[in-house]
Order: sequence, then structure tokens, then C-alpha cells
Amino acid sequence: MGIVKAGSKKEETRERILRAAARAIRKHGYEGVGVADVMKEAGLTHGGFYAHFESRDALLAAAADQAGAESIETLTRAIAVAKPGQELIALVDTYLSDGHVAAPEQGCAIAAAGSEVPRQQAEVRRAARRRIKDIIGLIERQFPEWGRSAAHDKAMGIAATLVGALVLARAVDDAQLSHRIRKAARELIRAAAG
Repeated sequence: MGIVKAGSKKEETRERILRAAARAIRKHGYEGVGVADVMKEAGLTHGGFYAHFESRDALLAAAADQAGAESIETLTRAIAVAKPGQELIALVDTYLSDGHVAAPEQGCAIAAAGSEVPRQQAEVRRAARRRIKDIIGLIERQFPEWGRSAAHDKAMGIAATLVGALVLARAVDDAQLSHRIRKAARELIRAAAG
């Protein structure tokens, strides 16, 4: 019985580390993630790191996956509570919300640090690719009436529009312009989805 409890405690600790690292990636980018800072944020000592991860790169890959999973979870919840026929709009509105713009450390890791992914180790790039494909798949499922190929292509365009609009909305130092960028993206997506 003690072994199961110890195993679950280790898994809980690993999850705390991953959540802290996922926040750090979104807040500081991949290059700004230090093991000591992540462990401190998780409420742990630096020395315990290697009991959970082989290396910083292994942590970054797992954290990229964690951050992506958290984004998918948020978007899936938005879809689940949407009125029938409004699922895509709920996803878009959640992604382009004021809250998402204001809190990159809690949002989409691709919008927050995607430009750094090509310079990361292969395992980080693979994790990012999986989660990008997950987002595309989630959007694609909002077009059941379209053929798979057409829905997939449309979903890729919508995902790219969402990420690009969020990056631009965060980059500008003008709240009105940020709002207009997101409004234009919403209108473009609505027109494409129709």
C-alpha cells in the first residue's frame, strides 16, 4: 500500500513541476525556463529535479505537451457549454478573449512561444507538433458536414488565423487596436466557416 501512495505522491510532484514549467514556457519562452526557477515555482528544491526528469530538454518536451493539453482542455470546455451550432464561435471567442490576451502564462503555448520551437530539441518540436495537430483536429471536428480533407484544410487556416491574431493582439501596445485585430480575425473565421 505504501508503494502505491509513494508512486502517486511522485506523480503529483511531477504534475506540479510540469504545470510550473508549462506556465514558465508561456510566460518567458523556452529559453527563459530555468530548472531552478521551475522547481522553486513548484515549491520544491532544485535537487529533486532529476528524480522526475532526465534533463532540461525532457522537462521542456513534457511541459510543452502539458501546456498544449491545458489549451485543448480550455477550448474543449468552451465547445461543451456552447449552444448547438455555436461551438466553433465559442472556441474562437474563448481563444481570442481579453483574458487570453492578458494572461499568456495561462494560455496557448504556441501563441506565447511558438517562434522558439524550431530552435528546440526534437522532442520539444514533436510535442509542439502533436498539440498543434490536436488544435487543428478540434477545430476540424466543428465541420462534420464537410469532407475530411476540406474540413482539415479549413481547420488549419482557422488555427493559423487564431494564433496569428493572438500574437498580434498581444504585440501591440494599443488596447483598441488589439480589440480590432481580434474582431477582424473573428469576422474572417465566421465568413470562412459559413
